[in-house]
Amino acid sequence: MQKILTNFMPALLSGTLLFFSAPGLFGNGLLAWFCLVPLFYLINKEKPGQAALSGLACGILYYTGMLYWIVIVLGRYGHLPWWISVPALLMLACYMALYLAAFAALTSWVRRIIPVLWVAPIIWVSLDLIRNRLFSGFPWQDLAYSQYDYPSLIQFADLGGHYGVTFLIVLTNGFIYFVITDLWHRKKFTKDLLKPDYLLVILLIISVFSYNQFRTRQISKEITEAENISVAVIQGNISQDEKWQARFRQETINRYLSLSATAITEKRTDLLIWPETAVPLYPMEAPVLQKIIHGITELNDVSILTGAPHRIPPRSMEANYYNSAFLFSPDGTISGRYDKQHLVPFGEYVPLKNILRFLGPLVETIGDFSLGEFTTTLSCKNARLGVLICFESIFPELARRQVAAGANLLVNITNDAWFGRSSAPWQHLSMAVLRAIETRRSLARSANTGISGFIDPLGRINKSSPLFEQYIVADDLPLLNNKTVFTDYGGHNFAVFCLLSITILMITFYFHSKKK
Repeated sequence: MQKILTNFMPALLSGTLLFFSAPGLFGNGLLAWFCLVPLFYLINKEKPGQAALSGLACGILYYTGMLYWIVIVLGRYGHLPWWISVPALLMLACYMALYLAAFAALTSWVRRIIPVLWVAPIIWVSLDLIRNRLFSGFPWQDLAYSQYDYPSLIQFADLGGHYGVTFLIVLTNGFIYFVITDLWHRKKFTKDLLKPDYLLVILLIISVFSYNQFRTRQISKEITEAENISVAVIQGNISQDEKWQARFRQETINRYLSLSATAITEKRTDLLIWPETAVPLYPMEAPVLQKIIHGITELNDVSILTGAPHRIPPRSMEANYYNSAFLFSPDGTISGRYDKQHLVPFGEYVPLKNILRFLGPLVETIGDFSLGEFTTTLSCKNARLGVLICFESIFPELARRQVAAGANLLVNITNDAWFGRSSAPWQHLSMAVLRAIETRRSLARSANTGISGFIDPLGRINKSSPLFEQYIVADDLPLLNNKTVFTDYGGHNFAVFCLLSITILMITFYFHSKKK
């Protein structure tokens, strides 16, 4: 028993600290900068097999706690019994934990010939890239997102994206572990502690801190001098149980029209933003809806961007269905449409649905959607809109692609009612913060039940809404047009470099060990 405690307690401590560093009801992102220190202790004393088990234990505890809201989604809204919802959570947590197990095993394996201090963050970022691509990708709450509430620490995300932030966090954890270990063995500070590796880490941290300060001042000046667009975000707070029932459609539309009228009365507005699927019918097939919206857009010279379903061909039972965003111009016509490109597995479609038929209730209320294709940004006065629907805000390449195509304002429309009163709405919001910093664009966020609000190009959250309340928030958003390193070259290139580097190192190490 004592051996088990010795082997696994540090792993469980790291898992606990990871959980408390994640955004949400309990989170404090500063914990992320030392939460992996106990796990580093195990990695540096165990063989790869035991290290993998330690990483697995750490990951299962972390992801089960962080993703607990999966039970709410599957049980309350997917109408699945607890004996399916709870195992589904555990299966997802185990899958996510495999990456932590791989991190621990690989780091332990190569530590004999490669300094763990530098190889550990390379391995971590490489595994993040794989997880974010494999099986359509699930990059939910990569380590960098824990810092969303501390924008002054993460301004360098406009270089290497959120992967660069994750790299620095893991590197700092390793640095703290090795410094503590050396101090423990020497009992006091000596010149031997001033190793080149340590000095290089300190130099990197100082450089990042200086860059953060420089970019904060620079972008603040650009924000002050930039053109603006007046935007109002509408949070309708429509119950998920009522959202798709025909008898509530008119009431739903009336609520958004009423809230929009109030927003326009309170402040001059160029663009009104309604949430994902705010309109529970097909706009292209509803001339009455277009006429109603025309009544508010033309009178007030305002555009409306709203989420709504779409199908091609119209009025066909054999149509392809899309989760879309429609832009209504002031003359009441539909001037643009964006179809969601990255769908939520088990939320908007069921992978292998011929096999997993029992998961059908998860999508029966909103439809089985098809993938959209990005063609162009949407135009609204002096703004070019890059739209991210729900889940898409967690994929940095989708935002980068739209900004590279000319978007100077990002818009995230979502329906987070599925999450209930859990930590998930904050977790979802945290990832939008990094999209704003990476691309240096203002981001307007409209969520059916919250959290709605604005994020400026420095990642600062402005005028955020409470959960599960009707809410209107308006502001003048700066429109920046300069491209970042992340936008021009893609933040994933840094992660790809890490993956290629560690692959070459692993192959070299493997053949080197075979010769012995």
